[in-house]
Amino acid sequence: MLISTKKVFSVFLLLLVAVQVSVLGQVVTTSPAFPTADEPVTLTFDLTQASDTRAEGLLGKTDDVYIWAGAGTTVDGDAFEFQPPGQTNWQQPFEPGKLTYLGDDRWEITLVPREYFDVPADQPIRRLGLVVKNGSGTAQTEDLFVRVYPDELEAEFRNPTEELLFTEANAAIPIEAASSKNATLSLLQDGEVLTSVSDATSLEYSLTPNGEPGVRHEVILKAETATATAADTFYYIIEPEPAVAALPAGVEDGVNYVGPDEVILSLFAPDKEFVYVIGEFNDWLPSEEYLLNRTPDGERYWIRLDGLPVGEEVAYQYLVDGEIVVADPYTEKILDPNNDQYLTAANYPGLKPYPEGATGIVSVLQTDQEPYGWQVDDFERPDADNLVIYELLVRDFLDSRNYETLADTLTYLKRLGVNAIELMPVTEFSGNDSWGYNPTFFFAPDKAYGAENQLKAFIDKAHEMGIAVILDIVLNQADYENPYVKLYWDGDRPAANSPFFNQEATHPFSVFFDFNHESPATQAFVERVTEYWLEEYNFDGFRFDLSKGFTQNQTSSVEAWSAYDPSRVNILKGIYDDIRTYDPDAYLILEHFADNQEETELADYGFMLWGNANHDFRALARGDEADPSWISYQERGWDEPQVIGYIESHDEERLLYDVLENGESSGTYDTQDLTTALNRSKLAAAFALLVPGPKMLWQFGELGYDVSIDHNGRTGAKPVLWEYQQDPERQKLYNVYAALINLKLSQPVFQTDDFNLDYDDPVKRLTLQGEDNTVFVVGNFDVETRTVPANFPREGTWYDYFSGEELSVTNPTEDFVLQPGEFHLFSTAPLPAPQEGLVPWSNSVLSVEEEIAAGKSLVVYPNPTPDDAVVSLTGDYRGSVYVNVLDATGRVLHKLELQKSQQSLRHQLLLQDLAAGLYYLQVEIGSQRSVRKLVKVSR
Repeated sequence: MLISTKKVFSVFLLLLVAVQVSVLGQVVTTSPAFPTADEPVTLTFDLTQASDTRAEGLLGKTDDVYIWAGAGTTVDGDAFEFQPPGQTNWQQPFEPGKLTYLGDDRWEITLVPREYFDVPADQPIRRLGLVVKNGSGTAQTEDLFVRVYPDELEAEFRNPTEELLFTEANAAIPIEAASSKNATLSLLQDGEVLTSVSDATSLEYSLTPNGEPGVRHEVILKAETATATAADTFYYIIEPEPAVAALPAGVEDGVNYVGPDEVILSLFAPDKEFVYVIGEFNDWLPSEEYLLNRTPDGERYWIRLDGLPVGEEVAYQYLVDGEIVVADPYTEKILDPNNDQYLTAANYPGLKPYPEGATGIVSVLQTDQEPYGWQVDDFERPDADNLVIYELLVRDFLDSRNYETLADTLTYLKRLGVNAIELMPVTEFSGNDSWGYNPTFFFAPDKAYGAENQLKAFIDKAHEMGIAVILDIVLNQADYENPYVKLYWDGDRPAANSPFFNQEATHPFSVFFDFNHESPATQAFVERVTEYWLEEYNFDGFRFDLSKGFTQNQTSSVEAWSAYDPSRVNILKGIYDDIRTYDPDAYLILEHFADNQEETELADYGFMLWGNANHDFRALARGDEADPSWISYQERGWDEPQVIGYIESHDEERLLYDVLENGESSGTYDTQDLTTALNRSKLAAAFALLVPGPKMLWQFGELGYDVSIDHNGRTGAKPVLWEYQQDPERQKLYNVYAALINLKLSQPVFQTDDFNLDYDDPVKRLTLQGEDNTVFVVGNFDVETRTVPANFPREGTWYDYFSGEELSVTNPTEDFVLQPGEFHLFSTAPLPAPQEGLVPWSNSVLSVEEEIAAGKSLVVYPNPTPDDAVVSLTGDYRGSVYVNVLDATGRVLHKLELQKSQQSLRHQLLLQDLAAGLYYLQVEIGSQRSVRKLVKVSR
């Protein structure tokens, strides 16, 4: 689990009301008071007023302080739309932005905005974004914003700075107002003039609030000259006292649809004083009728809304304690002003425009919705013990990045034979481009991949094709935009009274904000989340990201964190029990990697657990020593096949990339040759997939994806390379995967509990004993030829799966030669034949004498040979015989056409120009093709 990076100068902004709040007059002030784009403005910074704790590193300095700045063309839009030329490296000083020290932690700079930011003359400047930092970027303030004005009459409240404020009755509100030019300044409350001054640029007044609690009052500043008028407005409300009323029966947190135009909203918010709902129905301003009731226990706030437009989407937020604006934590859809603008119809068709007057992320409700019409309502989930899961990230699997196209790829996955798909996180995450492990809204699918019904249609089609769909879900952490993070916030971390989050993560692998899974609030939230995705979207189960993080046991090292933790075990068992009450057979998979005692207990309880064999199989594929036997549940001492073994996952380096970059070689055998590396991928697949128990593939591993995980940054977007299918050698790897998966799922012997792994030596063996068949897999992971005892499980006739040849074994321990990378899958009963030519070797365990004695029609001798060899072909065939000599990678070195005119044909192959090593002899007679291994040895 990892997340995508952000701008290094971004910080968390707390929005006090539904309109952007300026910090002008706190950290930064301007001269003139109304700066314009084309005139000099002096920016003065008082760093003692900065709220970001990272600014402490700036205090006491007398040099090495700079601004990192941008300019925007709109009042509320991107303030870093234009940046000064050369401002590119956050970690280096930017000399044009160097500040002048004034003393007492105060700094200033004078600039002309249009010139400094190189903004074209035809573009307005309405906003500056500013961060004060040291030269190396290790200390910084929060984001600061300065309004830039057109060169005309302007009027503005300088105090209060909020558009809406809450106050106590009879507590004076000091008002400071200003205009950009001399004018008559008037102050009005609810339409009545409070005071007025003539020919002035400033006005001060002390306003005493009056009236009933909860009533909104409007205060207007009006500036008038002979030729122009300007105004500014703020509102105040005397702090309300919400009505106490029990929650209506059956109402859950979130939106409850109770009629075609009616909903009940409920917000869990203990320790809060009052809550308003604001939205398109009240112009985003609170008023008496939109104050929520408080339940008698003080933990929830609720309201009934009626008269909503039937069947139409309506945006809304909660305003909590007059200070914090959040979207509904339970919303099933959000609108994001910062990221939705980059979505297209290919991402999310018909997306509702962001509502005018709103600020920040908003939630969406819609009455009288047409429910999705499921086509498959009787899907039978594949046996959990025999899952073959395909893990994928929509972003990196398809150029279109959407569910609609993903549904079209199901035929590809069906041909491969997988019976389950695991989607990397698709719940709303920060931004549009991410692995998804930075979740924000847990009930809303991220719009970057498509609409809600498109996700359901994908799952529906997968079920139609017999494929289960598993959701990778992140319940160990949340990013800042999660409403429950923002509702309980203290400076730069969750507040001590947060019902959901720890102030500090309890373990050393946390990235965002760490859930407290011992909290009843978190436990109830997790139950709602898991039930929702299983029942609303028909997902078939979950992969719980970083489940080892579900702990309140404080540790500082990975070793201590991984030790047996009884509290964590109980938490996970509780989640398991809750899910089993509404879904008795959902797949429940943990990314755990803890002490085997703990994993064994969780496996015995019913969980499946990820089994990472990537490092071992990468080493083996490179030609190094490793023992991947931990891929077997029996090696772990488990009673049931609950480990999901895998060669690759999203979190691991790609096998083929590693081999091509770091693989070993010996003589002419080089694992860094692409064809050789692909053949070694086949070898690894055979010894991973065929071990009984569930298995997992990472996307495009079946085609030999050879782009590093660190390409474009670890979590950055990777090339989508469907063109791999046009490469014959990569297609062979795909077909080997498909053949092995087909065997695993269709042949009972591959589901046996009577099996043995001999994975200690470079030549590895896997034996599976079934009622009607025994399978013996043997392969050489070395980069040199190995002559070893075969160690067949018994005498008798064996069938070589990939060559189709029969082998009579009279001495199970007789030595035979395995070339580097060569493997065989033998069975005592014939298995369904795969495509021909998937591996570049055939069964050559028998000696030449045994082949002749067995009546073989094609014999190559001597073999091995230090010089030349003879091809002997016996039979009734008459006509052309084509003989090709291939190297170990499948490259054709020699081509011969011979004529067979009698019963026997013998031809001497001249091999003097070939180096010692492994070769293959391909002989074609008519429509038949035979392959023999040929070994050239040194004299």
